[in-house]
Amino acid sequence: MNIIMIAAIVYTIATAGVVAFQIALAFGAPWGEYAMGGAFPGRFPPHLRVAAVVQAVVLAALAVVVLAFAGVMLPELVQAAPWLIWLAVAFSAIAAVLNTITRSAGERRLWAPVTYVMLVCSLIVALIN
Repeated sequence: MNIIMIAAIVYTIATAGVVAFQIALAFGAPWGEYAMGGAFPGRFPPHLRVAAVVQAVVLAALAVVVLAFAGVMLPELVQAAPWLIWLAVAFSAIAAVLNTITRSAGERRLWAPVTYVMLVCSLIVALIN
C-alpha cells in the first residue's frame, strides 16, 4: 500500500466520522454546541437539520473523489474531471480554518484536528497523484 492509498483511506475514515456526526445532528442529537460555531446548543432547528444532511452528502461525495484519485475506485471520474480533487482540498482547507477560528471551544477541540487531517490527506492525494 502506498502513501496515496493510505492518505485516501485516512481521509475517508475521518470523513465517515464527520458524516456520522452530521447525520446524528439531522436526526436530533443534542450536539449543536459542537457545530456551526455553537450557535445552536442542543438539537438543531429543522433548517439546520436539512443543512446537516446536505453537508453529509457533500462530504461523502468528496470521500469518493479522494478515493477515485487514489486509484481505489471510479477511474473514469479522474479522467472526466481532474479538477475535482482540488475541490476536496479546498473544502478541507475551508473547514480547517472555520473549525480553528470558531467561538465554540468544543468544536475547535473536536473538529479542527479532524479537518486538518482531512486537509493533509487530500493534499497528499492531489499533489502526489
